[in-house]
Amino acid sequence: MKAIKGSFVITGARVVTPGRDLGVTPVRVEAGRIAAVGADVAKKEGDGLVEADGLTLLPGFVDIHSHGRGGADFCDATDDAFDTIGRGKLKDGVTGFLATGLTRPEEELAELCSCAERYKKRAEGSSCLGVHLEGPFFNADMAGAQNPAYLRKPDAAFVKRLDSVSPVKKVSLAPELDGAEECIRELTAAGIVTSGGHSTADYDAFETARAAGMTHLTHFCNAMMPIHHLRPTMVTGGLLADDVYVEIITDGVHLSDPMIRLISRAKGPGRVMIITDAMCAAGEPDGMYSLGGLRVKVERGRATLADVPYDPKAVVSNVAGSVALFPDCFRRFVRVAGWPLHEAVKAAGYNQLRSLGIMDRGEIAPGQVADLVLLDGSLTPRITVSGGNIKTSIET
Repeated sequence: MKAIKGSFVITGARVVTPGRDLGVTPVRVEAGRIAAVGADVAKKEGDGLVEADGLTLLPGFVDIHSHGRGGADFCDATDDAFDTIGRGKLKDGVTGFLATGLTRPEEELAELCSCAERYKKRAEGSSCLGVHLEGPFFNADMAGAQNPAYLRKPDAAFVKRLDSVSPVKKVSLAPELDGAEECIRELTAAGIVTSGGHSTADYDAFETARAAGMTHLTHFCNAMMPIHHLRPTMVTGGLLADDVYVEIITDGVHLSDPMIRLISRAKGPGRVMIITDAMCAAGEPDGMYSLGGLRVKVERGRATLADVPYDPKAVVSNVAGSVALFPDCFRRFVRVAGWPLHEAVKAAGYNQLRSLGIMDRGEIAPGQVADLVLLDGSLTPRITVSGGNIKTSIET
């Protein structure tokens, strides 16, 4: 479609927003925000027109846990890497993301934060909503694809130094480690979300962390002690706690379909968050890649540590993130969870944003930032609108 500058009206699309299916109804966008929906839409002189017959309009997807795409990794800490990932995310219908780091030295994570700030000023791709530190505060026994050479104990001062370079929105850590409870309390007081992950935590350790302010669980079930009927774990706690959000990687590798259904039923539409946990090979062919300095082999949609043999008895497998794109994860979730689209869409962005305290986007309603995606009948993105600007378009 032709580029449209300024205000425009989307017509002919089925409009689905969290909690409501509005049917086929028009939406007007003006000055980067949604100006009107439905009967209140009045096309003004000079408005552009997006004819979206047969498409479904959703709030843009939000990926709060991904490491890369298109051969680039946020930990490359270069402007080119951020641009490659940001442009690729827009093609996927992702209008907002957290630049997710790995267990790396502080100086490298500081450079990632500097890149995030520069990227925000260019505004060429999907919006960077902040930084997610996945590590280095993890249990060595659950390191998985995190580089064990750089693991350290939880340290709020470490996080705050990076936060001074670029806002850190979320920190993943193992809550059973020495100093974790104090770190969680301090970060919570500073408005930084803490999330349990790469952990051997049992139920009691989870409850202690939850009382201290931990509100998320990172790639739920992966790199955690599994459910046991006599020895409850953090997974047990996550299923039971109504105030805790859980990330799930719905790529068909990290969680079985029955487990996705179980999590969806236990948590409900308000506490599940789809993530990709994608590494640099997402959107790329099979081959050898690197993740945090570790060699990764990608074969038939599965990324594994090349130097760690598969052990079917191990609690932590040799899987090294995913190569999934967000629409693939969303499509699988919709099919497996069986929720109506107006409930499933909460897991694709609304929950992520609200959990981070970001309230001005994630819904199709007047006043919200116009971050939108138009999908075809197979839930494939066709047009992505970011901040009221049509950034990508694939002809149907």
